[in-house]
Amino acid sequence: MGARGGGFVIKRGVETRVDIVEAARNSIRVIINGKLAPEAKTTRSVAETLLTIAHEKYHVTISHVVAVPIGAGFGSSAGGATGTAIALADALKLRLTYNELGRIAHVSEIRCKTGLGTVGPVMLGGCILTIEPGSPGIGIIDRLPLPPDLAIVAGTFEPIPTKKLFLSSPAKRSKINRFGNNTLKAILEEPSVENFLAKCLEFANKSGFMTERTRKLVKAAERAGAVGATQNMVGEAVHALTRLKNMDDVAEAFKQVLPEERVITTGIDFQGARLL
Repeated sequence: MGARGGGFVIKRGVETRVDIVEAARNSIRVIINGKLAPEAKTTRSVAETLLTIAHEKYHVTISHVVAVPIGAGFGSSAGGATGTAIALADALKLRLTYNELGRIAHVSEIRCKTGLGTVGPVMLGGCILTIEPGSPGIGIIDRLPLPPDLAIVAGTFEPIPTKKLFLSSPAKRSKINRFGNNTLKAILEEPSVENFLAKCLEFANKSGFMTERTRKLVKAAERAGAVGATQNMVGEAVHALTRLKNMDDVAEAFKQVLPEERVITTGIDFQGARLL
């Protein structure tokens, strides 16, 4: 199970630290940006799965530093799940491959209804196209070649819980899937980053996710010289691809619409999730 789609893996994301202590029984504590996070069910699900493989019992503390808005389509849940899988497996000295760890994170995302197909892209990096859905090692992922002088400017209005997609009507999900499949086909017919962004913007409009505020932000990005811009999936947020020479102009255009603290600039990450 999963979803087709595409997007950019960015350098600003989630950094995860795992600490373990042998114990009489397993326990898991999740901390996000310095605060206890009992709501982090996807991270907990990954840890629970790995602890069933471990030979001993442990108190586990998982600390995420999240440098992007949560719940706004930046993939923070997938980043946290993937980071937890890689870091905890290393701490427990489990002999699992990269794809095996990715599958654990992917299944946890689906089980907890926080995502459908972001783990695979997070593990690879770059400008991703998910051609066929599925967990790492099963789905088919491709990338668009990108020059090195590109950056992302993003601005966020409000989060949109991913669970709203899961809870939407079957008719709406069917409509979204149809638009999504047509969008991917149109991107593959002309696999350039410019066409990619243009078709993603069309999808955002046709699917009904686009808001007047995000439309305004997309137009501001285009006027400021961005290569292209579209709405995050899923969140009331916009990301624009820009040449480095235009990055400050695009960021300033965003700040004319949004408070400065809601605008981020970042590079594109081409390495994917990894141990630090």
